[in-house]
Amino acid sequence: MSYQCPLCHSPLSLQANSWRCENNHQFDQAKEGYVNLMPAHHKSSKNPGDNKEMMQARRLFLNTDHYQPLREKVVEKLDQYLPADSQHLLDIGCGEGYYTSEFVHLKQAHPALCIHGLDISKVAVRYAAKRYQACHFCVASSHRLPFSDGVLDGVVRIYAPCKDEELYRAIKAGGILVTVTPAARHLYQLKALIYDDVRLHEMTAESIEGFELVADQQLHYDMSLSGEEATALMQMTPFAWKTSEAVWEQLRSANEFSCEADFSVRVYRRQ
Repeated sequence: MSYQCPLCHSPLSLQANSWRCENNHQFDQAKEGYVNLMPAHHKSSKNPGDNKEMMQARRLFLNTDHYQPLREKVVEKLDQYLPADSQHLLDIGCGEGYYTSEFVHLKQAHPALCIHGLDISKVAVRYAAKRYQACHFCVASSHRLPFSDGVLDGVVRIYAPCKDEELYRAIKAGGILVTVTPAARHLYQLKALIYDDVRLHEMTAESIEGFELVADQQLHYDMSLSGEEATALMQMTPFAWKTSEAVWEQLRSANEFSCEADFSVRVYRRQ
Protein backbone atom coordinates (compact mmCIF):
# COMPACT_ATOMS: atom_id res chain seq x y z
CA MET A 1 0.00 0.00 0.00
CA SER A 2 1.22 3.51 -0.75
CA TYR A 3 0.61 6.66 1.20
CA GLN A 4 -1.58 9.44 -0.11
CA CYS A 5 -0.11 12.80 -1.09
CA PRO A 6 -1.01 15.44 1.52
CA LEU A 7 -1.07 18.13 -1.19
CA CYS A 8 -3.21 16.64 -3.96
CA HIS A 9 -4.37 13.36 -2.34
CA SER A 10 -3.08 11.24 -5.22
CA PRO A 11 -1.36 7.93 -4.38
CA LEU A 12 2.32 8.10 -3.51
CA SER A 13 4.77 5.45 -4.70
CA LEU A 14 8.25 4.78 -3.33
CA GLN A 15 10.96 5.42 -5.91
CA ALA A 16 14.49 4.96 -4.58
CA ASN A 17 14.32 6.92 -1.30
CA SER A 18 11.47 9.26 -2.20
CA TRP A 19 7.70 9.05 -2.21
CA ARG A 20 6.24 10.64 -5.37
CA CYS A 21 2.77 11.21 -6.78
CA GLU A 22 1.60 11.71 -10.37
CA ASN A 23 1.80 15.48 -9.87
CA ASN A 24 5.50 15.26 -8.99
CA HIS A 25 5.10 16.11 -5.33
CA GLN A 26 8.03 14.48 -3.56
CA PHE A 27 8.64 13.45 0.04
CA ASP A 28 12.01 11.99 0.96
CA GLN A 29 12.25 8.94 3.18
CA ALA A 30 14.57 9.58 6.12
CA LYS A 31 17.50 7.30 6.84
CA GLU A 32 15.61 6.01 9.91
CA GLY A 33 12.86 4.75 7.58
CA TYR A 34 10.02 7.18 8.20
CA VAL A 35 8.55 9.72 5.77
CA ASN A 36 7.55 13.29 6.60
CA LEU A 37 4.13 13.99 5.04
CA MET A 38 3.62 17.27 6.88
CA PRO A 39 4.02 20.17 4.41
CA ALA A 40 5.40 23.34 5.96
CA HIS A 41 2.25 25.36 5.27
CA HIS A 42 0.15 22.75 7.13
CA LYS A 43 2.07 23.32 10.37
CA SER A 44 0.78 25.59 13.13
CA SER A 45 4.36 26.02 14.40
CA LYS A 46 7.89 25.25 13.28
CA ASN A 47 8.04 22.02 15.30
CA PRO A 48 4.49 20.92 16.12
CA GLY A 49 3.74 18.19 18.62
CA ASP A 50 5.58 17.30 21.80
CA ASN A 51 9.01 18.85 22.26
CA LYS A 52 12.15 16.92 23.17
CA GLU A 53 11.72 17.44 26.93
CA MET A 54 8.12 16.20 26.91
CA MET A 55 9.13 13.22 24.81
CA GLN A 56 11.95 12.31 27.19
CA ALA A 57 9.59 12.47 30.17
CA ARG A 58 7.07 10.24 28.39
CA ARG A 59 9.78 7.79 27.37
CA LEU A 60 11.10 7.60 30.94
CA PHE A 61 7.65 6.89 32.33
CA LEU A 62 6.48 4.46 29.66
CA ASN A 63 9.70 2.45 29.90
CA THR A 64 8.78 1.62 33.51
CA ASP A 65 5.78 -0.30 32.08
CA HIS A 66 3.29 1.20 34.54
CA TYR A 67 1.02 1.44 31.48
CA GLN A 68 1.72 -2.14 30.39
CA PRO A 69 -1.79 -3.26 31.53
CA LEU A 70 -3.28 -0.68 29.16
CA ARG A 71 -1.06 -1.82 26.31
CA GLU A 72 -2.12 -5.42 26.90
CA LYS A 73 -5.80 -4.43 27.03
CA VAL A 74 -5.60 -2.60 23.68
CA VAL A 75 -3.90 -5.60 22.07
CA GLU A 76 -6.58 -7.84 23.55
CA LYS A 77 -9.34 -5.75 21.97
CA LEU A 78 -7.57 -5.67 18.62
CA ASP A 79 -7.08 -9.42 18.72
CA GLN A 80 -10.76 -9.89 19.49
CA TYR A 81 -12.30 -7.44 17.02
CA LEU A 82 -9.95 -6.95 14.04
CA PRO A 83 -11.45 -8.43 10.85
CA ALA A 84 -9.96 -11.82 9.98
CA ASP A 85 -8.30 -10.68 6.75
CA SER A 86 -6.87 -7.42 8.11
CA GLN A 87 -3.96 -5.85 6.25
CA HIS A 88 -3.55 -2.32 7.66
CA LEU A 89 -3.65 -1.07 11.26
CA LEU A 90 -2.91 2.57 12.14
CA ASP A 91 -1.87 4.00 15.50
CA ILE A 92 -2.84 7.71 15.53
CA GLY A 93 -0.64 9.85 17.77
CA CYS A 94 1.87 7.02 18.07
CA GLY A 95 4.58 9.08 19.78
CA GLU A 96 7.73 7.05 20.22
CA GLY A 97 5.94 3.79 19.40
CA TYR A 98 5.34 2.36 22.87
CA TYR A 99 1.94 0.97 21.91
CA THR A 100 2.54 0.65 18.16
CA SER A 101 5.44 -1.76 18.60
CA GLU A 102 3.28 -4.15 20.62
CA PHE A 103 0.78 -4.47 17.79
CA VAL A 104 3.33 -6.45 15.79
CA HIS A 105 2.31 -9.50 17.84
CA LEU A 106 -1.05 -9.41 16.04
CA LYS A 107 0.71 -10.63 12.90
CA GLN A 108 0.59 -14.17 14.33
CA ALA A 109 -3.18 -14.18 13.70
CA HIS A 110 -3.03 -11.72 10.77
CA PRO A 111 0.07 -12.59 8.71
CA ALA A 112 -0.59 -9.88 6.09
CA LEU A 113 -1.01 -7.10 8.66
CA CYS A 114 1.09 -3.92 8.26
CA ILE A 115 1.43 -1.76 11.37
CA HIS A 116 1.46 2.00 10.78
CA GLY A 117 2.24 4.78 13.24
CA LEU A 118 1.44 8.45 12.69
CA ASP A 119 2.36 11.48 14.76
CA ILE A 120 2.73 15.21 14.26
CA SER A 121 6.00 15.21 16.22
CA LYS A 122 9.02 14.62 13.99
CA VAL A 123 11.27 14.03 17.01
CA ALA A 124 9.01 11.26 18.31
CA VAL A 125 8.55 9.58 14.91
CA ARG A 126 12.28 9.60 14.23
CA TYR A 127 12.88 7.76 17.50
CA ALA A 128 10.07 5.27 16.82
CA ALA A 129 11.23 4.46 13.28
CA LYS A 130 14.80 3.92 14.41
CA ARG A 131 13.81 1.61 17.25
CA TYR A 132 10.86 -0.33 15.77
CA GLN A 133 11.75 -1.28 12.21
CA ALA A 134 8.91 -3.80 11.88
CA CYS A 135 6.44 -0.88 11.80
CA HIS A 136 5.89 1.89 9.24
CA PHE A 137 5.99 5.45 10.58
CA CYS A 138 5.12 8.85 9.15
CA VAL A 139 4.96 12.45 10.29
CA ALA A 140 1.50 13.70 9.40
CA SER A 141 -1.61 15.41 10.70
CA SER A 142 -4.38 13.29 12.20
CA HIS A 143 -6.89 15.78 10.79
CA ARG A 144 -6.11 14.61 7.25
CA LEU A 145 -4.84 11.03 7.32
CA PRO A 146 -2.39 10.27 4.46
CA PHE A 147 -4.20 7.06 3.51
CA SER A 148 -6.63 6.21 0.72
CA ASP A 149 -10.37 5.88 1.28
CA GLY A 150 -11.43 2.67 2.99
CA VAL A 151 -7.97 1.12 3.21
CA LEU A 152 -7.57 0.76 7.01
CA ASP A 153 -8.88 -2.33 8.76
CA GLY A 154 -8.30 -0.85 12.19
CA VAL A 155 -7.28 2.36 13.92
CA VAL A 156 -6.06 2.89 17.48
CA ARG A 157 -6.58 6.32 19.00
CA ILE A 158 -5.08 6.73 22.48
CA TYR A 159 -5.98 10.29 23.55
CA ALA A 160 -5.21 11.50 20.02
CA PRO A 161 -7.60 13.84 18.18
CA CYS A 162 -9.05 12.96 14.78
CA LYS A 163 -12.06 14.17 12.85
CA ASP A 164 -14.98 11.74 12.70
CA GLU A 165 -15.27 12.18 8.94
CA GLU A 166 -11.60 11.24 8.48
CA LEU A 167 -12.05 8.05 10.46
CA TYR A 168 -15.15 7.19 8.42
CA ARG A 169 -13.30 7.93 5.17
CA ALA A 170 -10.15 5.94 5.88
CA ILE A 171 -11.55 2.91 7.74
CA LYS A 172 -13.22 0.30 5.56
CA ALA A 173 -16.76 -0.95 6.23
CA GLY A 174 -16.56 -3.54 9.00
CA GLY A 175 -13.23 -2.16 10.21
CA ILE A 176 -12.75 -1.06 13.81
CA LEU A 177 -11.65 1.89 15.88
CA VAL A 178 -10.19 1.35 19.37
CA THR A 179 -10.18 4.44 21.58
CA VAL A 180 -8.61 5.07 24.98
CA THR A 181 -9.75 8.01 27.11
CA PRO A 182 -9.35 8.86 30.82
CA ALA A 183 -11.99 7.24 33.02
CA ALA A 184 -13.39 8.92 36.16
CA ARG A 185 -10.45 8.70 38.58
CA HIS A 186 -7.50 8.73 36.19
CA LEU A 187 -4.48 10.33 37.91
CA TYR A 188 -6.71 11.59 40.71
CA GLN A 189 -3.85 11.91 43.19
CA LEU A 190 -1.75 14.04 40.83
CA LYS A 191 -4.67 16.34 40.16
CA ALA A 192 -5.32 16.66 43.91
CA LEU A 193 -1.89 18.28 44.28
CA ILE A 194 -3.02 21.09 41.96
CA TYR A 195 -6.76 21.54 42.35
CA ASP A 196 -8.75 22.11 45.56
CA ASP A 197 -11.82 20.64 43.90
CA VAL A 198 -10.84 17.64 41.78
CA ARG A 199 -13.38 16.90 39.08
CA LEU A 200 -13.86 13.35 37.91
CA HIS A 201 -13.52 12.66 34.20
CA GLU A 202 -16.71 12.32 32.20
CA MET A 203 -17.27 8.69 31.20
CA THR A 204 -20.05 8.95 28.63
CA ALA A 205 -18.96 7.19 25.45
CA GLU A 206 -18.59 9.55 22.52
CA SER A 207 -20.90 9.12 19.56
CA ILE A 208 -18.94 8.81 16.31
CA GLU A 209 -21.01 9.22 13.17
CA GLY A 210 -20.94 6.12 11.00
CA PHE A 211 -19.66 3.88 13.79
CA GLU A 212 -21.36 1.48 16.20
CA LEU A 213 -20.06 1.06 19.76
CA VAL A 214 -19.46 -2.68 20.24
CA ALA A 215 -17.36 -2.79 23.43
CA ASP A 216 -16.91 -0.46 26.40
CA GLN A 217 -14.61 -1.49 29.24
CA GLN A 218 -13.01 0.32 32.16
CA LEU A 219 -9.46 -0.53 33.22
CA HIS A 220 -8.57 0.64 36.75
CA TYR A 221 -5.50 -0.15 38.85
CA ASP A 222 -3.15 1.45 41.38
CA MET A 223 0.40 2.49 40.58
CA SER A 224 3.29 2.84 43.03
CA LEU A 225 5.70 5.40 41.58
CA SER A 226 9.13 6.65 42.51
CA GLY A 227 9.64 10.40 42.72
CA GLU A 228 11.29 10.41 39.30
CA GLU A 229 8.44 8.42 37.75
CA ALA A 230 5.77 10.64 39.33
CA THR A 231 7.55 13.75 38.05
CA ALA A 232 7.76 12.31 34.53
CA LEU A 233 4.08 11.35 34.63
CA MET A 234 3.09 14.85 35.67
CA GLN A 235 5.16 16.26 32.79
CA MET A 236 3.13 14.10 30.39
CA THR A 237 -0.21 15.55 31.51
CA PRO A 238 -2.11 18.56 30.16
CA PHE A 239 -2.18 20.12 33.64
CA ALA A 240 1.62 20.17 34.04
CA TRP A 241 1.71 23.88 33.19
CA LYS A 242 -0.45 24.57 36.27
CA THR A 243 1.93 22.74 38.60
CA SER A 244 3.72 24.96 41.10
CA GLU A 245 7.40 24.65 41.90
CA ALA A 246 6.49 23.43 45.37
CA VAL A 247 4.53 20.52 43.89
CA TRP A 248 7.36 19.68 41.47
CA GLU A 249 9.74 19.55 44.42
CA GLN A 250 7.29 17.39 46.40
CA LEU A 251 7.14 14.90 43.54
CA ARG A 252 10.89 14.86 42.91
CA SER A 253 11.67 14.18 46.57
CA ALA A 254 9.00 11.50 47.12
CA ASN A 255 10.23 8.01 47.96
CA GLU A 256 6.91 6.60 46.83
CA PHE A 257 3.83 8.16 45.24
CA SER A 258 0.60 6.20 44.91
CA CYS A 259 -1.63 7.11 42.00
CA GLU A 260 -4.63 5.60 40.25
CA ALA A 261 -4.68 4.71 36.58
CA ASP A 262 -8.20 4.64 35.18
CA PHE A 263 -9.00 4.22 31.48
CA SER A 264 -12.04 3.75 29.27
CA VAL A 265 -11.21 1.36 26.43
CA ARG A 266 -13.83 1.28 23.69
CA VAL A 267 -14.24 -0.47 20.35
CA TYR A 268 -16.32 0.97 17.51
CA ARG A 269 -17.16 -0.77 14.24
CA ARG A 270 -17.42 1.16 10.97
CA GLN A 271 -20.88 0.67 9.46
